[in-house]
Amino acid sequence: MSIDVTLDMHVSADNRETLLNTLEAILPDTRSFKGCQSIVVTCNDDDPLNIVLLEKWETRADHESYVAWRGERGDLKKLGALLTAPPASTFLLALDI
Repeated sequence: MSIDVTLDMHVSADNRETLLNTLEAILPDTRSFKGCQSIVVTCNDDDPLNIVLLEKWETRADHESYVAWRGERGDLKKLGALLTAPPASTFLLALDI
């Protein structure tokens, strides 16, 4: 069963465009990474400085491998430097109801 992941980020007004440009540059690699089914970049309609990624992965292990790869490359540190607080990930499983 696939897993949905949200990545909730808060960015300053000064860094918002840089963050979005960085995401645009790196997301093609994310979308082609093993297990990535989809990823959509959204922003909170009430707070445009709150950027949320909506991701779908084949397995949580695939996502964890991806995050480890980004960490090894130094990408997580670069992205984190643009944020005003640490990002928050949530892992969601669909219920058969």
